[in-house]
Amino acid sequence: MTHDPQLARLGLFDARVPRYTSYPTAPHFGTDIGPGDFTQWIEALPESSAVSLYIHVPFCRRLCWFCACRTQGTTSDDPVIAYVETLKTELQLLQRHLPKGVTLSRLHWGGGTPTLLSPSLMRELADAVFTVAPMAAGGEFSVEIDPNEIDDARLDALAAAGMNRASIGVQDFDPLIQKAIGREQSYQLTRDVAERIRDRGITSLNADILYGLPFQTGPRISDSVQKLLTLSPDRVALYGYAHVPWMSRRQQMIPSDKMPTPEERLSLFETARELFLWDGYVEVGIDHFAKPDDGMAKALKAGTLRRNFQGYTDDTAPALIGIGASSISRFPQGFAQNASATAAHTKAIRAGRFSVHKGHRFAGEDLLRARIIEALMCDFFVSRAELLRNFDVTPSRVEALFQQAAGEFGDMVKVSDEGFQIPERARPLTRMIARAFDAYDSAKAKHSSAI
Repeated sequence: MTHDPQLARLGLFDARVPRYTSYPTAPHFGTDIGPGDFTQWIEALPESSAVSLYIHVPFCRRLCWFCACRTQGTTSDDPVIAYVETLKTELQLLQRHLPKGVTLSRLHWGGGTPTLLSPSLMRELADAVFTVAPMAAGGEFSVEIDPNEIDDARLDALAAAGMNRASIGVQDFDPLIQKAIGREQSYQLTRDVAERIRDRGITSLNADILYGLPFQTGPRISDSVQKLLTLSPDRVALYGYAHVPWMSRRQQMIPSDKMPTPEERLSLFETARELFLWDGYVEVGIDHFAKPDDGMAKALKAGTLRRNFQGYTDDTAPALIGIGASSISRFPQGFAQNASATAAHTKAIRAGRFSVHKGHRFAGEDLLRARIIEALMCDFFVSRAELLRNFDVTPSRVEALFQQAAGEFGDMVKVSDEGFQIPERARPLTRMIARAFDAYDSAKAKHSSAI
C-alpha cells in the first residue's frame, strides 16, 4: 500500500500530537481552579437544563498491559465497596448545588472496569445517580463492559437500572496479540456477551478495537475486524494504540521490538477502515464508524457531531460533570479535574468538599480555537460564517488564523470564502493540522502518537 509522500514530509510518521478531546488539552490545566470554581459553575447551570454525567470507576481485576488509563488493580471487593460509598456521598454533594429540574441527557459509567461492581452495588449507584437527576426524554445510559468481568446477574442489574447502550472493549481477537498486550478475551466469549446484552433489550452496542499493536499485520487485523463485524456493533471506535512505556509502567511488559512501524500503522488503519466502509458503516471523524441509522451518523449528517473526553458524541448538552477520582468536567466557563489519586479524592469528599485540584478557565481566544479544532476533528471543515456569527472575532482575524495553518500545510489544506477544509487525502494529518490552531502547544510537543 502506497502513501502520499507529503504525509511523511509533514511529519505524520514521527510527530506526536494530542488527541484533542478537549481544548486546551489536560496537560495545560493549571492549579488555579479548585472546588469553589467547580461549585460556582454547577450553580450557574440553567434550571431545567440537560447535562451529561460521567461516573469513573478506577478499579480492575487485572491490569491490561496496553492500557494507559489511571486505574488500579484489586482482587478484593473492599476498596470497591468503599469507593462506591464515596461516589454516593459525592453525588449527594452535587445534588446540593445542582439547580432545580436538571436532567441527564447522557449518563456514562467508565473506568477502569465498572462491571466489576456487584449487582447490589450497581443498583445502589444507579439509585444514587437518579436521586440527583432523572434521565431526560431520549437520554442515553451507557456502560463500559469487560466481557471477562460480567455475568447474567450484573447484566440484569444494569438493564433494570436503565442502561440502553453498552460498550465492549475488544482490542484484537488474535490470541498472540492478546497475550502480548495482557488482554486475553476469546471471540466466543465476546460474542456470547454481545448476545446476552441484546437479549435484555439493549439494542445499542459500541465496540472498541485497536490498531498499531505488537505482532499486528494486515491479515491479522482483517480477521479481527471481520469477526467484530459478525457482532454487528452500532458504533466502532478504531483507536491507535499509543506505546508509551516511559509513561505507563505496565506497557513495559509489551515487546517494543514487535511494534509495527509508523508506516505499517497507517496501513493497518486503512485496512480496517476499508472493511468497515465495505460493510456499510459511515466514517465518523478520524477514528469512529457507525451504522447509518445510529445517532452518531445522524449527528454527523446534521452537523451536530461533537467531541469530548469520551471521543466523538452526538450529545449537545452544554455541561459534562465528572464524578469520581480523576474525572474531568466541562462547563461553559472552563474545565475542572478531580484529584487523580483515589485516596486524595476520597479525603476531600469525606470532608464535605469536591476534590477538584486543577482545570482551566476559558479566556481570550480559547472558545474560538476550541471550536475550530472541534470542527476539524468532526467535519474536516471550519465554516467562516459560523465563526463570525458565534464569536466576537473580526474577518481579518479569522483569515489570519486560516492562513497561518495554510502556510504550514500548503496544498494539504484548502482556504476558501466558505472556510478552511482538510481534503480527503490529507485527513491522516487532521490532528497535526488541528494543532496549528493550538495556542498552548506552541512547542508542538508530544502528548500522544500522531496516527
